[in-house]
Amino acid sequence: VTNIIQGFWLWFHSFLRVAFHSTMSQLLLVKGIHCKSPFSMIAFYHKSCSFHDGRFALVKRALALNGRLRSILAFSFLSGYILSFAFEGQILYSLLELHNVKASSYIMLAVAAQFFGLFTCGLYTKSAQQAKTVMFFGLGTSLISSVPFFFPPSVLWGVGLAVGGYASGASLAAWGYFLRAFTPKQERLRTCADVLIGSNVIMVALNVLSTKLSPQLGLAVVIFGLLLGMASVWTLNLQPVKQKGDASRARAKDSLRQGVLLLCLFVAVLTINSGLMYHVIQPAFEHLGELTVWYWPVPYIAALVVLRNLPAKIKHSRMLYAGMAGIVLAFLGFMFLGRDTLSYLIVDTLFLAACGVFDLFWWSILGSLLDYTENPSLIFGIGLSANVLGVLGGGLIGLWAAQHSWTAEVTVLALTVICTTLAILPLLNHRLGLLLKTHAYLTAYKGAEEDVHTAAGYQNEALDPLTAREQEVLEMILSGKSNREIAAELHITENTVKTHAQSIYSKYDVRGRAKLISLLLKGEAL
Repeated sequence: VTNIIQGFWLWFHSFLRVAFHSTMSQLLLVKGIHCKSPFSMIAFYHKSCSFHDGRFALVKRALALNGRLRSILAFSFLSGYILSFAFEGQILYSLLELHNVKASSYIMLAVAAQFFGLFTCGLYTKSAQQAKTVMFFGLGTSLISSVPFFFPPSVLWGVGLAVGGYASGASLAAWGYFLRAFTPKQERLRTCADVLIGSNVIMVALNVLSTKLSPQLGLAVVIFGLLLGMASVWTLNLQPVKQKGDASRARAKDSLRQGVLLLCLFVAVLTINSGLMYHVIQPAFEHLGELTVWYWPVPYIAALVVLRNLPAKIKHSRMLYAGMAGIVLAFLGFMFLGRDTLSYLIVDTLFLAACGVFDLFWWSILGSLLDYTENPSLIFGIGLSANVLGVLGGGLIGLWAAQHSWTAEVTVLALTVICTTLAILPLLNHRLGLLLKTHAYLTAYKGAEEDVHTAAGYQNEALDPLTAREQEVLEMILSGKSNREIAAELHITENTVKTHAQSIYSKYDVRGRAKLISLLLKGEAL
């Protein structure tokens, strides 16, 4: 337990340091000052602040301005509750086992409630302020609905799981507004990786706590985390989503709708294997005890860390096929290998590493699609509900397979799922490639001329309005001037010019100067 807590603290401390560095860099660049490390930033601010401010006041000021960090923390605490308790979590299993209560009906009730929370949230959450309200009260409702589990089993257990599952699902969907508001489009893959890593680190710590000490103690820590999540949400200033009614957005709606539907189909089919893992593979290795409690998400976290830090030149799309191969090998290993420790390590590592690849794929895709909708909670909720639907369907199949001691049949089903997703993937890439040409997981689509014209029609305008200074820099870029020439003419540093240029690239969803010029010239020609 001590090692896990220390590991979590090291991750959290390094995350705070990076967030502090990022925030202060943006603040200082406004003043035309370029600092290469957090220490040089602190030194500069000590010169400009009074003695009473101190270093802690500086950190507090930086964190107060960093909505991205607080939104990640709020999500991580919420997801920690879901993964360790409401969504087939170890704490829930331990409590049910402690009271000799049959688990399957409670588990399916909680998963179904979360599906409906995710799916319906967008119907009544249509503004940024409503999203903040839904997430705050969703965290509070999840907290209150957990209280009956400190007492002997009663009808309140079922009510608590249903209410908490729905509230937590709605809160997850509402977080789509936070992701869009506080993370630039080009950084959303990293933010999605951060929340998935943070959630699973919290889950591992809570799982070990509940099995080593007491499930009630684990649940108490979960409730404390929900309180911290509520505090993080309360302090966030969530601005209204900018609604654009231009013709380019109207042309994007059809591609968005078709892309989301294909993505949901892909996710729902593929995550049937996750349901099989929960109800067939994991129970088969229960006799290994503590190893299955703490090790099973480790390959998942490791895969996320690797993908988060992959260089931009390495295509993430190749990882999708590696992930599919990993799932196939995991189920073949489950069928042919034994039930000893080595077999578990092989099967779990292959399967959970693949899950990390695919989770980051569709989470980051959903995050990038939020710029093309006026209701981020609708797109985000429906996309994640497909994940829960697949797990729910796979869980029902897994329960049936476990009752009949099927092993080969489960492997055949898993291979069928992989073949189906392989057939969907090219269509998915084709459709999403029109909207998200520079996304790390998508291969650039070079198709019919009319599709290219449609894509260029809405991509030749910035996703967000340029500032006056960015407009000046853009005009000089289009005139062929170098960064040094632009800096001299505008009387700013060359680093400041680069910062403005990166912001322009992000708003036009391109990766460099050549792509920007080509895109804008193509738009004028059309």
